[in-house]
Amino acid sequence: MMKKILLLLFVVVLLVSCGKKEVKPVSQESKMTQEAFALAEVIKNAFMVKDNITLKKSATAEGYQDITANTKGYDHVELTFTPRWVEIDNNQLQVNISWKSSWTVSGKNAEERGMAVFVMEGTPLKVSRILRGNPFVMPE
Repeated sequence: MMKKILLLLFVVVLLVSCGKKEVKPVSQESKMTQEAFALAEVIKNAFMVKDNITLKKSATAEGYQDITANTKGYDHVELTFTPRWVEIDNNQLQVNISWKSSWTVSGKNAEERGMAVFVMEGTPLKVSRILRGNPFVMPE
């Protein structure tokens, strides 16, 4: 009888000690980073289908100009983004993105790859500038 009580007590203590796991809240920086990665995908997808309305909603005037200024007419483009690093400074994010592009113009293909820095700010986030290798510029 005593062994059964000790076994039962042991099981209860084990269940109580392992019953609850503390869930840590998601930090503000983590939320901003997730929003930045999602915004980069929205802009990439909108650019590929030539959705200027979404591009204008997702960028400031200067950011929209960086996205659309250097593009000539193209038949098709495929872009692949891989976010690498995010720096947050006073509600401004600098999102480092490794990218690959494949452009089709008049039946000719051109490929390019590089690293860009998307500067994002505001609430909700918008792209305000693109630094370094702009993925939206068609290769020569």
